[in-house]
Formats: sequence, structure tokens, C-alpha cells
Amino acid sequence: GFTPTMLRELAAAYSELEQREDIRVGVLHAAGPHTTAGLDLPKIAPIMARGGRLMPPDHVDPFDFARTRSKPVVAAVKGICYTIGIELMLAADIVVAAQDCRFSQLEVKRNLMPTGGATIRITERAGYGNAMYLMLTGMEIGAEAALRMGLVQEVVKTGEELARAVALAELIAAQAPAAVRATRRNALLALEAGPRAAVAEFESVQQRLLAMDDGREAVASFLEKRPPRFVGR
Repeated sequence: GFTPTMLRELAAAYSELEQREDIRVGVLHAAGPHTTAGLDLPKIAPIMARGGRLMPPDHVDPFDFARTRSKPVVAAVKGICYTIGIELMLAADIVVAAQDCRFSQLEVKRNLMPTGGATIRITERAGYGNAMYLMLTGMEIGAEAALRMGLVQEVVKTGEELARAVALAELIAAQAPAAVRATRRNALLALEAGPRAAVAEFESVQQRLLAMDDGREAVASFLEKRPPRFVGR
């Protein structure tokens, strides 16, 4: 179960991801055969009941509600992945699931409402009917069902999920860092503020990217028929 200490340490790791210039992509995974069975309620419920903070306010929120994270994250999930595990993976940008993964958003069984983003992101990705199907019943589904609903992007053999997530992260890290961040930001803007808001930024963002050293490198590598060497400037 996720404890307050685990949440604080995870927020610290996300903050390090954001602050370090030598890291372009993060990978989220759990040690052991399972992702998580959910919150450690005896330790977390009293904090939630009094409206206390679970993470330091100056840290990057792993659930990414305030959009303080600019770098992409790939999640690898396996075994039991309940409640907060689903919410953390959906706060990532790409999800790889092991074949043995089992998902359940079961807060209603504990007289709770999901507050880590499930009501927003399951509805956004799987549609209202599927979201209610999962969240109002608390039932468990497997990896293939999660794939059909759009909650995960790939299903791999159990034991291969981390290697595949790292491979995807390395593929992303090989691209132009500023373009990766701009693309992610614009897609999120379209979801939250609508297509018009995203379109309104097209021209200015593209001009900024082309004016960078990496923009000039992209053109030069195209003309010289060689792989680009992006440096993030």
C-alpha cells in the first residue's frame, strides 16, 4: 500500500526529473511482482480527513494536476494495480502493462471518491460509460480490457514491461527535447482548454523551435542526410 512517505519520496523523484537537465524522460515502475494495492488507508485516511497535505507544496505533483511537470513519463505496470496505481499511470504519458496486470478503481468500496485523477482521466480516455462501469462497481479488469479502453498503450509479456518502457523512453529521449515538451504541452492544452487554444499557439511555438540551435540542426541534418544531434538548446 502507498504510504505518506512513499508519496513524498515519489514527489521528490518527480522534482528531480524536472530539475535535472541531463534527464529528458522519466520511467515509473514498481519493484516486486505488483504495482500497488492502493493507499495505505490507516496511515493516509487521517491526513485526508483533516485536509492535510500528502506532499510538499514546492515539489512536482506526481499526479500532474498543476502541470508543473514538463517532461514526459512512461509508466510500466504489472500484477495488482489498484486505485492510486491507476491514477499514477494515467498521470504519466504512455503506459506499458504486463499481461498479468489487474486493474481496479475500487474507492466506492471504501466510502471514498477517487481524488488522484481517475474521475477525470478514465473518463477522458475510456469514455463516460466505461469510466462509470469501472468506478461505480469497483470491479477488476485485465490488461487486454485496459488496452481496449485506451487506459494502456501496450501489453507485453510479464517481466518485459520495464524493458519496454525504458525502450520507449529512450526513443523519446532521442528526439528534440524542446519539441517533445512543446508537443506534450499543446496536446494537454487542447484537452483542457479546447482545440482553439492549442491552435492559437501553433505559430509562436513553431517559430521558437525553429530559432533554436536544435531547429537549425534539424534542417542541417535533413540536408546532409544524417541523424540529428539534438542538444536541447
